[in-house]
Amino acid sequence: EFGSEDIDILPNGLAFISSGLKYPGLKSFAPDKPGEIFLMDLNEDNPRAVELRISRGFDLASFNPHGISTYVD
Repeated sequence: EFGSEDIDILPNGLAFISSGLKYPGLKSFAPDKPGEIFLMDLNEDNPRAVELRISRGFDLASFNPHGISTYVD
């Protein structure tokens, strides 16, 4: 809804999207909302981004994703 910062697409068509970057001088549409990671399956007829849940114990309030990359083993 507020834009993404980066996207990484795996060979199987799954896309990981980082969102919520807050940077001095950069307008933020949701300044009080923490960053998020979304997953989108590009193989679907009508793909949509689904927010991934982040594990407990993670400092979500300070999560400010800038970029994203994946490693396939």
